[in-house]
Amino acid sequence: MNPLWINIFHKKLEEESIAYFLGSVSIFADLDKRSRIQLESLMHLRTYSAGEVIFEAGDPGSGMYIIRSGTVQIYNRSVKNREIILAQLGLKEFFGETTLAAPSKRTASARASEPTVLIGLFRADINELAKRNPSVAYKIILSLSRVVSERLHVSDQLMNDLRLKHPDLFSTESST
Repeated sequence: MNPLWINIFHKKLEEESIAYFLGSVSIFADLDKRSRIQLESLMHLRTYSAGEVIFEAGDPGSGMYIIRSGTVQIYNRSVKNREIILAQLGLKEFFGETTLAAPSKRTASARASEPTVLIGLFRADINELAKRNPSVAYKIILSLSRVVSERLHVSDQLMNDLRLKHPDLFSTESST
C-alpha cells in the first residue's frame, strides 16, 4: 500500500480514538497524549437509546460520564411527581463527577434524549490509575476539583438569589 494512504488512514483512526477525544474535554485537556492513551484503557463505552435512563436519583453512584455523542437530560421529580429538567447536556460535557471521590447516592436522574454514546470513568478506575501513574490521577482530580468548586459557587449564588427573592421559603420561624 502507498505510504501516503497509510498516513491518511492512521490519522483518521487516531482522531476517532477515545484518547484523542479526551484531549478536547476540559478536565483532560492538560494531559499529554501518552497520559490520555493510558487513561483510555480504563474508560468504558456505553451506548443508550433515546429515552433510556442512565441512572435514577437515589441510585448508588460510582463514577462520571462524558458525552461522546448525543444528548443527556438531567432531571428530578417534584413532590407531585412532575419531572423538572435541570440541565440538557451535549457533546464533551460530563456529569456524575462528584461520585468519583466518595460513594454517594445520585441526587438527580439522567436520561439519553437521543441515541447517545457515553464514556464512563469510575472510582475503581481512578484508584487503579493512582496506583499506576499518580501524577496523571492527581492532574485529573485537581481539574475535577476546580470544576466542582465552580459548580458549587454557581449553586451558592443561585441559592442566595432565591433567598433574596423569596425569604419566606427560608424562614426558620415557626408559624403558630
